[in-house]
Amino acid sequence: MNFPENLKYTKEHEWIRVEGNKAWIGVTDFAQSELGDIVFVEIQPHSGLLNQGAIFGTVEAVKTVSDLYMPVAGTIVEVNAALDGSPESVNQDPYGAGWMICVEMSDTAQLNDLMDAAVYSAMVGA
Repeated sequence: MNFPENLKYTKEHEWIRVEGNKAWIGVTDFAQSELGDIVFVEIQPHSGLLNQGAIFGTVEAVKTVSDLYMPVAGTIVEVNAALDGSPESVNQDPYGAGWMICVEMSDTAQLNDLMDAAVYSAMVGA
């Protein structure tokens, strides 16, 4: 399992990469391996602020559908449109081409609620 040190992680298996007040969000290597072959990613249309923990979409695999949760409060400013045609990118490159949304964070202090790579790795037993 791969858990990059420069990311933060949630107990729901999302990762977040912060650059200034923007953050890119996706699902972890552990999550994609547990889900299996991902066949569809749906990001629900949102026009305003989403609270930390709010559902922003779903990821559908051959054997299950799983909700996606906001690691921090923010407004979605970009959706990875490439996933429409190639959702398997989440399996192949979860921390790169498989990112799902970019948000403008409203409360960067919420990053303190998230796990670093070592804590997340211990939580999933990797």
